[in-house]
Amino acid sequence: MGDALEIKEPRLWVSDGWTASVLKNEDDDGWAVAMTKTGAAEPALVGPWTMGRDKKNPKPLDVNAFNTLVKTASEFVRRSEQQLHAELHQSVTITASSGRVTVKLDIVPDEDNPFATLSAYDDGGDLLAEVKTAASFKLNRLSAERWAANNFEKPK
Repeated sequence: MGDALEIKEPRLWVSDGWTASVLKNEDDDGWAVAMTKTGAAEPALVGPWTMGRDKKNPKPLDVNAFNTLVKTASEFVRRSEQQLHAELHQSVTITASSGRVTVKLDIVPDEDNPFATLSAYDDGGDLLAEVKTAASFKLNRLSAERWAANNFEKPK
């Protein structure tokens, strides 16, 4: 499926939900290419771009280069989203006096008031405890064991 607007120019391609822009590299004499997902304010990926045969101007974009850039940028975005998800949703399983407990930390990165929810679940998946805590709370085996030993009271 194409976009409502498709552009296929030597330095600008818009297609398949992506825009590839070949730009003068401000840091040196070379060129760079920026890959921006449609609707995004910032490029998902910026990288070096090949010089053309005249060694002054950039190599023109073509369908193969654009498809490779889309694949690379899409993979970069996917990995970034997975990393962010892993940072915001953490989990550790410990052995407490009541048995095996899975402790989860879910961070809400609100710009004005970030916070986290700390929760504990038994082996059957039943909720044992849930408290609101600071977004800066560090979940690891030791902090989870301490929380369980303190009867799941809100960490200080």
